[in-house]
Amino acid sequence: MAAAPALRDSARAAAQGARQALGGSFAAICKWERERGRLRVLVNVGELAPEEREFPDDETYPVHAFAEIVGFLHEQWAGGGEPSAWVEVAEGEPGDDAADGPPGPSGSPGRVAALRRRGRGCCVVAPLVLHGRAWGELYVARRPGEPVFGRADADFATVLAAVTAAGIAQTERLAEARRLAFTDALTGLANRRAVDMRLDEALEQHRADGVVVSLVVCDLNGLKQVNDSRGHAVGDRLLERFGSVLSLCGAMVPGTLAARLGGDEFCLLAVGPDSDEVVKVAGELCGRAAELDLGEGVAVGVASTGDPIGPVHSARRLFRLADAAQYRAKAAKSGGPVVAGRHGGADDPVVRLADAPEPSPGPERRRFRR
Repeated sequence: MAAAPALRDSARAAAQGARQALGGSFAAICKWERERGRLRVLVNVGELAPEEREFPDDETYPVHAFAEIVGFLHEQWAGGGEPSAWVEVAEGEPGDDAADGPPGPSGSPGRVAALRRRGRGCCVVAPLVLHGRAWGELYVARRPGEPVFGRADADFATVLAAVTAAGIAQTERLAEARRLAFTDALTGLANRRAVDMRLDEALEQHRADGVVVSLVVCDLNGLKQVNDSRGHAVGDRLLERFGSVLSLCGAMVPGTLAARLGGDEFCLLAVGPDSDEVVKVAGELCGRAAELDLGEGVAVGVASTGDPIGPVHSARRLFRLADAAQYRAKAAKSGGPVVAGRHGGADDPVVRLADAPEPSPGPERRRFRR
């Protein structure tokens, strides 16, 4: 679990380990989605029934069909006890030693029916508890004719569930850390680090398969004036509002990444759609930004491998082209996007500007981004 990059991989490692440790033929991990009143299956491992998938998209069960997760568990905890596993069997009663130790819930018709329907003989169910609350469950089953799980198995499953819950908590903490590392704190958009990583991956696809990669660079006009005249809190509100507009427009092209690069600079990164579709979205962005009650609209530049801009061997070149286009839009006070390569290809003033030697850095000079 510690080596798993995401929750589903962590859950798979835990389910596989628990299945082997308990001698089961099948195991699953489910998450309790309180707001929807259901158990959602994250992973199934081992011998799957025909309708089961390892990572199901929509395998869910209403909690009212498995009431013990909100009834028995909470009642036991409220009485000062600890959550513990219990055994269900398709036919007959649990093994003799299953009666020793803390009592389990009365037989769940939903679980018994599921055992019979899927050709399984018995199961042990262990609650997964995170931060003192029921998070989900670990479920391990055996074939018909194999020894029925007993009390010792249930106790062991309880321990395995505790280890699993600790692993899931660690995975969630790491996922949150990764999210924060790639997210702009003010707007909730992706940050520059996320753009750099996605753009490098996208250009690999472009070089290998010719996938169109388009970059829309935006400079929010009037932010300094808002900050100076109305305060930084109002300026932050302008950044947040424009971030929402950018996100909305980006959603018009599936798979587009909306990001804040820093300060008043934002971008959209589209991979796959043709350049005309991206330019249309950039025009929509200009129109919506002009309607904001704060600021002075936005200057937008577009660079796409789908336009005649010459070879793009690096993220740096695509950024320079989009930045040059945005610079031209700002200088001309354009109400729409300026698109690199659409006015003469290599002779396009934007392309020539982007291909010019980069000026030495200075406090009064604009610097192309890396």
